[in-house]
Amino acid sequence: QVQLVESGGGWVQPGGSRRLSCAASGFTFSRYTMSWYRQAPGKERILVATINEAGSGTGYADSVKGRFTISRDNAKNTVYLQMNSLSPEDTAVYYCNARRVTIAYWGQGTQVTVSS
Repeated sequence: QVQLVESGGGWVQPGGSRRLSCAASGFTFSRYTMSWYRQAPGKERILVATINEAGSGTGYADSVKGRFTISRDNAKNTVYLQMNSLSPEDTAVYYCNARRVTIAYWGQGTQVTVSS
């Protein structure tokens, strides 16, 4: 049974930091590109960051470049998203995604709220 379980969401003040984790099981994690998406209220889900199978290549949305860092630990079947300098515009539900060719898996999402 495939599972992607996000954790680490919550409330944070503007300028603060948060680290999200996504624990994967039920598939060969090291063979999948992993990504984080987010969806703000009333908006479409958008790609935030992605990392290749080996962890040697990453990509980021312009809105988070320089503030967010995606990483993975294939030994732990876990992908992370370190979020720094958070602003209210980063408030959203953050989703973990695993992708290989035409196969895609999603987590249930974790809420991140940035407010004072």
